[in-house]
Formats: sequence, C-alpha cells, structure tokens
Amino acid sequence: MSNFNIKRDRYTLTAIIRRPETMNAVDFELMDQLENLLDEIENDNELRLFILTGSEKSFISGGDLREFHQIKDAEGAKNMTRRMISILERIEKLPCWTLAAINGHTYGGGWETMLSFDFQVAADFAKFGFTQGKFYLPPGWGGIGKLKKTVGSNLALFWLGTQKVIDAKTALQHGLIQDVFEAYAFEEKLETLKNFLILNDRPFIEYLKQSDSGSIGDEIEPFSRFWESEEHLKRVDEFLSRKKVL
Repeated sequence: MSNFNIKRDRYTLTAIIRRPETMNAVDFELMDQLENLLDEIENDNELRLFILTGSEKSFISGGDLREFHQIKDAEGAKNMTRRMISILERIEKLPCWTLAAINGHTYGGGWETMLSFDFQVAADFAKFGFTQGKFYLPPGWGGIGKLKKTVGSNLALFWLGTQKVIDAKTALQHGLIQDVFEAYAFEEKLETLKNFLILNDRPFIEYLKQSDSGSIGDEIEPFSRFWESEEHLKRVDEFLSRKKVL
C-alpha cells in the first residue's frame, strides 16, 4: 500500500504523504516510494513541477522514531542518513521546479526535507519545530548547513540550540519560506502558484536552476538562444497582437 496519494497532470506531479498515524513521519517504506517517484520524475521530460505536501494538518513530523529507534549502532544510523541525504540531493538536482507545500506542522527532518526544495510555501497555522536536540540528536539529513545558509548562522544555531518552534509568519520573516497562504484558501492559492511555475518548459527551468554566472557576459549566449526560439517569438507576437486590440 502506497504512503502517497499521487495527483498528476501533463506538467505537474503532486505527491501527498498519507501516514496520519505518524503525522507523516519518514520511514524506510516512504524512502522506497520516494526513490521510485524520483526515478519517474527524472525521466519525464514533460514534467515542469514536483509538489510535495502532507495530509490532514501535518507536512512531515521528521523521521519515524518507532522504526528508526530499532537502529542501535552508528553504522546503522550512517546507512539511514546517507540514504535520506541521497534522496534529498536528487530532489535538489531535478531539472524541474520543486515546491514544498507546507500544509501543516513540520518538525525535525521535515524542515530538513523542505529545504531541499526550490520553493517553500506554508499554511498560516503551520509550525516549524527545530526539535532534534530534545532527543540529544543534531540534524542528520544535511539540515544544519542549509539552515545556516537560509536564515544566517546565528539564528540557525539559536533555533537549534533552544529547540525552537516558530510559526509561519516568523518563518516568512526570516526567509525560511517564500509565502504564507490562509488555510481556507491554501489549495486555491497553490493552484495559482502552480500555474505560474509551469509556464515555461524544462530546458528553461533547468537553465535558471543551473545558472551561476561568474560574470554578466556568461548570460549572453544562452539568452540569445532563448531569444531566437519559436516559443519566445510566438509569445511576443501574441502579446503585441493583444496590445493592438486594446
């Protein structure tokens, strides 16, 4: 039985985690299914957007403590965390947009997971818990460096050191997420955002994601290629035609 409910259209794949009994915690079976899902996304050149969200009022509550607590030695812990880091690195490298839609509370490995996505939006009631320290455990899925890069080193260490739980407004204020949606309008606003993100095709998205120009001049050649493309010319013609009608 799948831990995901998958919604699919031509350009978008939305994966909804359904493990309500664990507040959508990550276990080995969920890792299996994520890996299979990534195989599909990596090989679908039509896909422009991958959305991960949760069910009920949880995004991801972290790792499944009941299952992972069966691991008693460092070697077993290394194998588990290496596997999850590999999954998150694959998400980061996807040649399409990735969006973590934080539909509810997220703790521990949940915020580590969401930081591997290009964009993060949250429902207004969502909470973000930096709570691994309560279990005498630092983040293990690559979260420390990503959190420092996202919100700054001092604030990241403060949140981790105090096992801080913050609300969506605070997360937005410090750049942890890009937008907050009212709970009653969450699905509607997510659909609007989706329509913006799927406007352009995979080569366009991949170029934006991979571009890290050392100088302004590095952008000239790819810009020129997009300029002469049929899609660019068609869209400009359509725009100019509308302007004439007005």
